[in-house]
Amino acid sequence: MIGLISATAAGAAARDRLAAAWPERTRVYEGPVGDAVRAAFAECEQLVCFLATGAVVRLLAPLLADKATDPGVVCVDEGGRFAVSLVGGHGGGANELAGEVGELLGATPVVTTATDAVGLPGLDTLGMPVEGDVAGVSRALLDGEPVALDAESAWPLPPLRAAAEGSYVIRVSDRLVEPAPHEVVLRPRSIVVGVGASKGASVDEVLELVEGALRDAGLSARSLAELATVDAKAAEPGIVEAAARLGVPLVTYSAEELAKVEVPNPSDAPLAAVGTPSVAEAAALVRGGELLVPKRKSARADGHASMATCAVVRRPGRGRLAVVGLGPGARDLVTPRATAELRRASVLVGLDQYVDQIRDLLRPGTLVLESGLGAEEERARTAVAEARKGQAVALIGSGDAGVYAMASPALAEASDDIDVIGVPGVTAALAAGAILGAPLGHDHVSISLSDLHTPWEVIERRVRAAAEADLVVTFYNPRSRGRDWQLPKALAILAGHREPGTPVGVVRNASRPDESSRLTTLASLDPATVDMMTVVTVGNTATREIAGRMVTPRGYRWQTSEEGAK
Repeated sequence: MIGLISATAAGAAARDRLAAAWPERTRVYEGPVGDAVRAAFAECEQLVCFLATGAVVRLLAPLLADKATDPGVVCVDEGGRFAVSLVGGHGGGANELAGEVGELLGATPVVTTATDAVGLPGLDTLGMPVEGDVAGVSRALLDGEPVALDAESAWPLPPLRAAAEGSYVIRVSDRLVEPAPHEVVLRPRSIVVGVGASKGASVDEVLELVEGALRDAGLSARSLAELATVDAKAAEPGIVEAAARLGVPLVTYSAEELAKVEVPNPSDAPLAAVGTPSVAEAAALVRGGELLVPKRKSARADGHASMATCAVVRRPGRGRLAVVGLGPGARDLVTPRATAELRRASVLVGLDQYVDQIRDLLRPGTLVLESGLGAEEERARTAVAEARKGQAVALIGSGDAGVYAMASPALAEASDDIDVIGVPGVTAALAAGAILGAPLGHDHVSISLSDLHTPWEVIERRVRAAAEADLVVTFYNPRSRGRDWQLPKALAILAGHREPGTPVGVVRNASRPDESSRLTTLASLDPATVDMMTVVTVGNTATREIAGRMVTPRGYRWQTSEEGAK
């Protein structure tokens, strides 16, 4: 919850805008400002104070305890010009919140955290527990001192400016080790504990068993990713509460899934009880990994039979491939999610001209692997290969990466040994449509006229089907120097089913500085004016030109102005 505090009418107006925009995320605190700040600080994960920074500092000073647990605080000035990340930039999420508040209020976010200011990822923002000399190692990174990366297993990390050797060290380890001086230990979520339990097993018995198994194996509990068990135990109180106390999710699998997993210690008891010869080992191993602790039973001081079992597995680090759509070209049409993935990546793969568009968004130290036109399959293979090394990879394409772009070859190359994330982007058809008006207001289809990978016979069949179905058609790759006859042929097919006056929109370089557009008709379009940077949108039989805009009605029949006014 985000606590909102203001002192003046101007501050209250901005406060109320946030409250209206985020009704489920925010709570307004009324009354004397000091009391409101103290109450919100105790009850909320974050605060937005519409007050002078000096006043907020004086009010917060007696309340601050630990940056790992203190709320994140953002301060907005009375004029609504700046959203200042004041306290808890990383741990409390104030840096990110300042950006959100700034976007909503039209204020400039002010972030002074050193790593953010120079584009380095904060060691406490990597999505995994961190121990050791965070301040010292971060300062060494900022000062350009050599910082060694000692990763015991591959893990997808953003670029950290790491060196082969150095007096400062970033270690990635799930082992139970104490950080040395000038060392930070990142705890990857690599450990899975499978748990079985009889009905009524206590949470203390389950916890003692799990924590003891991890300790005896020399593993850090902070690297625990999840507890796993069979569906039949999904509501077993002792297991559910143990997961809650350990701060990890409880993941369950069907008995049929677990029965297929080969384990070293099957048993007739769970087979009779829940339908699988193994619960603890099978649940831990069902998604693969190395069995570090075979099934072990809980020890009870009262002499009664144990009621819980567990097994410990280390899952290997999985590389991460984000397939990112950059939109049609304008920077403000690159989505925040795409920007976040670009900054998260340690390796960027893409067409050279697309890399140039977003090079400034990359963090220092990002490995850039760029190539020219016509190397799509090679880029896809390169991106997947880098992800298989355990890297965090971004593979970029224009528009939406899943539309005539890089997602298809990348996913054809990738197997289930890496994580793949798709980041949607604004497609050329949508960008062109917004410029033209509303040509895609009803059913529509996109067809590429390039026959480099698709036989013309197939393309022609699709154009005929779209013509007969009266669909609005957007043509991608309409014409090039070596392909100058396909567009006239496609237009002729459509002309056999539509009037000569059917509106046609032609947009070149949508959203880019040299953007151009025009509205013409099916009979008047000169294909010679079209090139590969152009999108051609042909309306259906209901599409009209209205006030210079191309409009396709939402309904199945065209409403007259009189009908629409009723």
